[in-house]
Amino acid sequence: MRKKVLTLGLGMSLVLGITIASCGGDGGENNDGAHAEPTHQTQNTQPQGETSEEATNPFGVGPIQEKMDLPAEIDEQLAAKGEEIFQAKCTACHKIDEKYIGPAMKGVTERRSPEWIMNMILAPEKMIQEDPVAKQLVMESNGAIMANQGLTEEEARAVLEYFRKIDSQS
Repeated sequence: MRKKVLTLGLGMSLVLGITIASCGGDGGENNDGAHAEPTHQTQNTQPQGETSEEATNPFGVGPIQEKMDLPAEIDEQLAAKGEEIFQAKCTACHKIDEKYIGPAMKGVTERRSPEWIMNMILAPEKMIQEDPVAKQLVMESNGAIMANQGLTEEEARAVLEYFRKIDSQS
């Protein structure tokens, strides 16, 4: 019984973590990305009802604290690597076109900044504790928290490129 409860808890944590990191919420939330522009413009990540004085750091909290200048062109090889990582580590909680345990990933680069997405992938625990948007996503996911998959910065960047590719095909 104890093993079942532990397994269920870890599974729920994984699903929520992936959901939050990948999507940042339900299908109506913002994603980050710059698929058609030479450089990325950070999107507003304010939760509804929040004033500009209460606005969160669009980068979130975590290791990525400088603006990422993403190329206009999608790096197909990097995106393919990101798809492999996403399929192996994220699909238990995230689907591309629909909310599952976590938010749908399609459109995430339009809802969130690249820096926020990277921080959610790399430091979901810190984001959930300190970032108001991540906290709201946990609430919208019935308390499911995203599990830290232990990705390197390079692997997280590949997943981000995969998300950019998905969003560029819309």
